[in-house]
Amino acid sequence: MADYEIRTYDSIKVGEKATFSKTVTQVDDALFAGISGDFNPVHIDEEYAKTTQFKTRIVHGAYTVGLISAVIGMKLPGPGCIYGSQKVRFTAPVHFGDTLTAIAEVIEKKEKGKRLIIKTTVVKDSCVFDSGKFPKDTVVAEGEATIFMMK
Repeated sequence: MADYEIRTYDSIKVGEKATFSKTVTQVDDALFAGISGDFNPVHIDEEYAKTTQFKTRIVHGAYTVGLISAVIGMKLPGPGCIYGSQKVRFTAPVHFGDTLTAIAEVIEKKEKGKRLIIKTTVVKDSCVFDSGKFPKDTVVAEGEATIFMMK
């Protein structure tokens, strides 16, 4: 039996929200580098990263966006949708051990094409790299997605 619900366009209401949380590990990010081919040294080379403004390695921004895909694809609206587009702005770095929560909120429904406009936000719930600059619940990425409903 499936542990998800296939929703229809008509069943979704403006204002609905859903979340997906995950603590990011070095293994997660290394696997992402291998899958994506993005071996930028700021993500994989600690000695190089020490010379940057971040002073240590940071998690790939695209990995962070992947958490938005998880909440949209599995929870809101979930299976039965197609990801049309994503605008995103990265606002703070993510470090290994940070717990992230991706938040999806339906902000508009467009009848033509059964499209949903979803506000997307990723926040750090906890932070292991304590520079004092980024407090708990810091927004690390924000944007807007267009989702097409198949039913």
